[in-house]
Amino acid sequence: MVSSFNYTKSYKMRNYKENDIVIYTDSEGNRFDTFVIYDTDMKTGLTHINHLNLMVGDTALELHPRSENGCSIPMNDTYSFELFRQLKEKFNKMDEAKQHPALKVYREIPTIKLAKAS
Repeated sequence: MVSSFNYTKSYKMRNYKENDIVIYTDSEGNRFDTFVIYDTDMKTGLTHINHLNLMVGDTALELHPRSENGCSIPMNDTYSFELFRQLKEKFNKMDEAKQHPALKVYREIPTIKLAKAS
């Protein structure tokens, strides 16, 4: 009895962390230094990067040599990095508010009471 096996190449998805510096390669082969805005989404496998606000797969990304030790910030100065972090936090709160709108309580509209007509 001969058994057949289905051999598949095992592919491990690369997960990038928030603020990792990466090199993005577009479809034309152009390479861009950019950084990760949000961690890699485990459901879709896409990583949200700063370059053109794109969501890309890990095949188009590689970890930048500056980021390999894990102790780098994605911008040249800490002020810009902190400003970006605060803006990101602000927009996250705005997006969350859109997803979970608060209930609005309306007061009763006053009406004029009319006399009974006979």
